Amino acid sequence: MFARGLSVATSICAALAEGGQALRDGDICVIAQKIVSKSEGRTVELAATVPGRDAQDLAARTGRDPAMAQAILNESAEILRPHPAAIIARHHTGHVLANAGIDASNVEGGDTGVVLLWPVDPDASARAIRAQLNAATGSRVAVIIADSMGRAWRIGTIGTAIGCAGLTVLEDRRGKAVDLYGRTLQATVIAIADSIAAMAVLAMGEGDEGTPVALVRGAMRWTCDEDGPGAASGLRAMEQDMFR
Repeated sequence: MFARGLSVATSICAALAEGGQALRDGDICVIAQKIVSKSEGRTVELAATVPGRDAQDLAARTGRDPAMAQAILNESAEILRPHPAAIIARHHTGHVLANAGIDASNVEGGDTGVVLLWPVDPDASARAIRAQLNAATGSRVAVIIADSMGRAWRIGTIGTAIGCAGLTVLEDRRGKAVDLYGRTLQATVIAIADSIAAMAVLAMGEGDEGTPVALVRGAMRWTCDEDGPGAASGLRAMEQDMFR
């Protein structure tokens, strides 16, 4: 079990060694958000959370526990859509998602009011883990911190990069590639980090599989020596938000 202060990088190296594997240049480690949050001590006991007036109002509008509503408000820059099914919030990091990413699944004490928050800065967490992995192995690897998120136009969740280091986040093909008929692409921007995160989360599972890290190989073309701009660079600017 991951606990506060436990090194994610050291645990990854130990698991690889136990399986007779080692990191190579160009590898991508996709890490479940929960183990990063647990290692950073991002658990909250709702019983110790005192809801304010805004939280009481949000709870009344959505049928939520007032303490949970307060936790969501604490993690949010803005509440976009309060609804009984989910409170759609803009997290302090800029990501828009349900309930500000707060979750009780796969959390010890989750059935008694313990919930887990996102890392304060998932991109910074990814950079730190990458630096530790590179130092420990001498290899140049990339790191993605992934969580399952819904999509505005689709049903269901999909693995999404919330933190990233050493990897191209977006590949802009506009004006640089053509289709099968020679037409220059005008609108194609490929979400590289999200695509890799989705594939990895599908392999890791989201229930009791107990597989919090996936090693992705064969994607070296998208890795880079620098940490890069992080997953935040893949967020749509607020002025381009078509749902506001």
